[in-house]
Amino acid sequence: MNLIAAVDKNWAIGLNNKLLVRIPEDQKFFRETTTGKVVVMGRKTLESFPGGLPLKNRINIVLTRDRNYKAKDVILVYSLEELREELQKYSSEDIYVIGGESIYRQLLDDCDVAHITKIDYAYEADAWFPNLDERGEWEIRADSEEQTYFDLEYYFYRYEKRKTK
Repeated sequence: MNLIAAVDKNWAIGLNNKLLVRIPEDQKFFRETTTGKVVVMGRKTLESFPGGLPLKNRINIVLTRDRNYKAKDVILVYSLEELREELQKYSSEDIYVIGGESIYRQLLDDCDVAHITKIDYAYEADAWFPNLDERGEWEIRADSEEQTYFDLEYYFYRYEKRKTK
């Protein structure tokens, strides 16, 4: 399974259920990477999308503890066990965990690839991605040249979990 996120220099991902910044090239990368795939998210991430609607041209799976929660055109699951059972229907490399913070933390150990856009700026935030640089089992396998969007510098990284022998 894959993780995909944009993080600031402190691994922050959001404030008040919104992204910290919208960078068109990052959004394009996200769209191209996840289109036609399975995206896994929490309820608040779904609600942060325009109109609270699921992402087009993807299978949207939402993990929520609220059994009364209703959402159109998504697969709702209510526990990690139920989520893992649902995900068995799909190829692992076609599954992308897209947030938020608690979903990333709960599924980190199930994933072996992380697509991380690192923004060289520190934002005010209330949600963070696990810092993969501090986790020995993750290593950078690919990175981009420096990218810029106005005065922001950012990089695309591909982390992979080290194979244990």
